[in-house]
Amino acid sequence: MSAADVDFAGSVPGLYDLHLRPMLFEPYAEDMAARAAATGARSILETAAGTGVVTAALAALLPDAELIATDLNQPMLDVAAARIASPRVRFRQADALALPFAGGTFDLLVCQFGLMFFPDRVAAFREARRVLRPGGVLLFSTWNRIEDNPVTRIAAAAVAALFPERPPDFFERVPFGYHDKARIAAELREAGFAAPDIETVAKRSRIGSACEAALGLCQGTPLGMEIEQRGPGRLDEATEAAAAALARVLGAGPIDAPMSAHVVRASPQAGVNQS
Repeated sequence: MSAADVDFAGSVPGLYDLHLRPMLFEPYAEDMAARAAATGARSILETAAGTGVVTAALAALLPDAELIATDLNQPMLDVAAARIASPRVRFRQADALALPFAGGTFDLLVCQFGLMFFPDRVAAFREARRVLRPGGVLLFSTWNRIEDNPVTRIAAAAVAALFPERPPDFFERVPFGYHDKARIAAELREAGFAAPDIETVAKRSRIGSACEAALGLCQGTPLGMEIEQRGPGRLDEATEAAAAALARVLGAGPIDAPMSAHVVRASPQAGVNQS
């Protein structure tokens, strides 16, 4: 993974929030918030909060909880903070691999679609275990295979076809590169968690048009940087190719397609040193 894979800056946060939030993230955010509410947590840490889609859902469903939302990218948090005004929600830039919080601080740690971007997931799990109280809960989600997520698959394939000698592969490598349940469970155990519950959850991906979907996927993610690296000045061409491919398969719009992700719940293993 390169630094470019986690670079959400410039125009990316706004396009991400405008197009990808409703198309990909809001359906799972509602599900995640409901699971979080069922834990009864009063002190919650969110890592990789992005533009705050889960943050907003958590604040709405857990009116008595205190929430700290963190992300490595301050521009993403700036978008979240502009939309979410609550005295119970604080935003803080932080690295999930080196959290600036004392051990045993939180009842619940939530991370929606962030683990895939961490360069060392076992280290991130260990940090999650460290800051959780005894009996605390880690809730996170990760995308299933890209083959089970057709909107992204179609757009990614269209872009890759423009650069046959060096196809951009951001989606396959990063967001959709952490879908093996056995691997997830093994890395959690290595970090000191008990056997996790991993549920594959199907949702619908909905957006007004193929053009909006392509704009979000190509220019609201680090894929845009990959495109520019391979073909400077070809970002609009790649976006148009993705939109055309989506329109051919799913229609010009509105788009309504399936998507699939794993939702994971785990707690620290009893007797494991929390330091």
